Amino acid sequence: MNPDRNFVTGPVRNSTTKEHPTKRRISNWAMTVRFLALILVGTSILGGCKMRKTTFVTIGTGGVTGIYYPTGVAISRMVNKKFDEYKIKTTVESTSGSVFNVNAVLNGDLVFGVVQSDRQFQAYNGLAEWSEFGKQTALRSVFSIHPESITLIASEKSGIREIKDLKGKRVNLGNPGSGHLQNSRDVLKAIGLTEEDLSAEYVKAVEAPGLLQDERLDAYFYTVGHPSSNIKEATAGRIKVFIVPVKGPEIDKMLKKYPYYAKSLIDHSFYPYALNTKDIETIGVKATFVTSKTVDENIVYAITKEVFENFEDFKSLHPAYKVLTKQNMLEGLSAPIHKGALRYYKETDLDKYIDTKLIID
Repeated sequence: MNPDRNFVTGPVRNSTTKEHPTKRRISNWAMTVRFLALILVGTSILGGCKMRKTTFVTIGTGGVTGIYYPTGVAISRMVNKKFDEYKIKTTVESTSGSVFNVNAVLNGDLVFGVVQSDRQFQAYNGLAEWSEFGKQTALRSVFSIHPESITLIASEKSGIREIKDLKGKRVNLGNPGSGHLQNSRDVLKAIGLTEEDLSAEYVKAVEAPGLLQDERLDAYFYTVGHPSSNIKEATAGRIKVFIVPVKGPEIDKMLKKYPYYAKSLIDHSFYPYALNTKDIETIGVKATFVTSKTVDENIVYAITKEVFENFEDFKSLHPAYKVLTKQNMLEGLSAPIHKGALRYYKETDLDKYIDTKLIID
């Protein structure tokens, strides 16, 4: 060891050089102060980084021509405006629909997803696509949104005026992973038809209007809130179209069998170029906003709060939202309410509208 190394100031000094003791003490003290200051600054920087940590949240929606996508965008914008408060950065992903969103939420690829109420019911109870995997009990509800009608659009040339006329026709039932595929299958089953009784297609809803106008389809199903840009596209082309009612005694039996379905009415004035002259009777479900029980309570609380605290602004974003009330946004749910959302509902006395069976956390 070199006896001339000063372990406070660091440099090696010439042993023949005399240094004033006071000067050395001042130098040592100054270095000690600087060292402590560096520790404090470092701690402050680390603390500041922790305070400014951003949480990234992805919302799974559906096709860009449906209402799921703008719904996700609306929610995302509300939360992003409060970034300084929540430190949450939300993005929206266009997906193949309800089944994909449920599975992606549960495996952590998405934080939230927009899902049809029937798909929420089936997933939580281990039915349909989840029958071989069992009940998806980690699924959690946040709130429901707009009603969605099972909509059947047919070309005038097809001669389809009632759902029983679908036999032998070229019909798009919906893409795998979508909620409306199961809806169309439920309708067919209710009226005694199978997929083999018609020429079934399974393309995405965004492609269906073009195929109908190109006369490569006779009809297609789409479960969607109204008015829908997809249906407007289908009704505004060269080929004249008719929105087919989904009704009858067989459908009434279906409503009794599946509690998540309800009668619905499509305002014909939404589609002035369709051949319909009166409102269309059909059935429908609700769009719901879901997450996983593992998602942080504060994140779900922030999302819920921003939607409900900006309720009138949210309603104004799309005509399909005009029927919304804070009460009916807590209806049509079958998975338990996430504890972060429940916290907000209890604070605002909205929990009185929630089915008590859904409060388990």
